[in-house]
Amino acid sequence: MVEAADKNIFGSMPTGQGIEDLATPPSLVTPGRFKGVRVLITGAAQGIGLAVAHRIAHESGSIFLVDRSEHVHAVADKFCEVTCGGVGSATADLETWEGAESMVAACHEALDGFDVAINVVGGTIWAKPFEHYAPAEIEAEVRRSLFTTLWSVRAQLPSLVDQGGGTIVNVSSVATRGVNRIPYAASKGGVNALTAALAKEAAPKNVRVVATAPGGTLAPERQIKRGPGPEGEQEKKWYQEIVDQTIESSEFKRYGTLEEQAAPIVFLASREAGYITGSVLPVAGGDQG
Repeated sequence: MVEAADKNIFGSMPTGQGIEDLATPPSLVTPGRFKGVRVLITGAAQGIGLAVAHRIAHESGSIFLVDRSEHVHAVADKFCEVTCGGVGSATADLETWEGAESMVAACHEALDGFDVAINVVGGTIWAKPFEHYAPAEIEAEVRRSLFTTLWSVRAQLPSLVDQGGGTIVNVSSVATRGVNRIPYAASKGGVNALTAALAKEAAPKNVRVVATAPGGTLAPERQIKRGPGPEGEQEKKWYQEIVDQTIESSEFKRYGTLEEQAAPIVFLASREAGYITGSVLPVAGGDQG
């Protein structure tokens, strides 16, 4: 996913969804679809995670929002005015096992557990050809975009098994075949493998494991930056190559919207998708990744 934080490259972008908009329903809503369902969402303070929470809150779900930013608590407070379900929030560093454990414990304390876990955290930090990545940068990318999901799923799974079932939705990326972000691509390839392999292992325990693979997505400027952003003409050129490839690989020749990303995630999380597991659904305007 590429977000509109990089407005100096993208030019004029829609401002997208801000905290003041959360009381307004999304343009597409299935009323009551998540009534009685508790949903844990990571990366929920902004971007796709916030759009997912927005949709589920307006479909009567109980939501537990997790992010590394303290902003997540203000978002949760706003959602208390929206949903007839419960609302809770926690900050956690999901690049660590301890952070993932604390997230699950906090969700149990707030909502007495969860039925669905949606793991959104991840994203490219740097954009450049692979030979220009320092070893420490490669490790940082893998921690951000693979270990956040790996640790989260490992922490979430026992709760779902113990209660007799549930659903895990991971957010991957079609950038597994993208340019200038090899460590991120490798990380998201790992998320795809995790999803497919765990689906086989978890199905006998009545746990579904699925994923979406977003393409480029328009989003407001981030509250917490992923990385330093491109500096200098060469780095801007490398990042522009990502933008160009993303648009060209879409049959619609455009970026997607937050609602277009949230809709398939929320469908896969719902009981309507009860016979789907192990699948990774590309959501990139025809780019299959």
